[in-house]
Amino acid sequence: MPTSNHNPKVAVVVGAGDATGGAIAIRFAREGMAVVATRRRKEALEPLVNEIRSEGGIIHPFGCDARKEQEMTELFEHIEQAIGEIHLVIFNIGANVSFSITDTTERVYRKVWEMAALAGFLTGREAAKAMLPREQGTIIFTGATASVRGNSGFAAFSGAKFALRATAQSMARELGPRGIHVAHSLIDGAIDTDFIRENFPDKYALKSQDGILNPDHIAGQYWQLHCQPRDCWTHELDLRPWMETF
Repeated sequence: MPTSNHNPKVAVVVGAGDATGGAIAIRFAREGMAVVATRRRKEALEPLVNEIRSEGGIIHPFGCDARKEQEMTELFEHIEQAIGEIHLVIFNIGANVSFSITDTTERVYRKVWEMAALAGFLTGREAAKAMLPREQGTIIFTGATASVRGNSGFAAFSGAKFALRATAQSMARELGPRGIHVAHSLIDGAIDTDFIRENFPDKYALKSQDGILNPDHIAGQYWQLHCQPRDCWTHELDLRPWMETF
């Protein structure tokens, strides 16, 4: 990782989990950016922090509840004032749950919506506030199959992901002409995670055939989105294994 840049551009990863979010943070750090990584519990970021710093990268971990407006406002203000200019923001919070419609309580629906839709809106809004004065930057929202197709048992998740996709579309139309690249990725397929390995062994067995998504490869595509010239921006990017049906 580069270590000579004294004023690196800042990449914010909201939802820097153990798989995709962590891989994204590592990739951006390797490209010389100062990474701000958030999870609800700061201590959960310790393995990621250790890995990035062991390679000479820059990472600033924060415990933050992305559903809370004041916390998000204070986070972005602190980054701009104390760390550096925000050039890239990734919203990567997951909220995938499955319940039949009759078993989906108000609490479940509200919580999923808060995690996948409200938190995404707050992240995007604060990113826009930081980027608009400079008229440059990239904002990427991580979506899912549920962003475009509601499946049986996923009313809460699909409703929230549909809302996030609509927010991304609206932001792209408003912010694109102001120099800010807003993109939405559709992750259509299982990702190489402990959750998939432990709960869907048949699906995980496809890893040897490149049948599930590699988080490092997803991170590579996100970096390419950020590097796109503004005369050729992608708004929506579908990512799926070659054998995935759709």
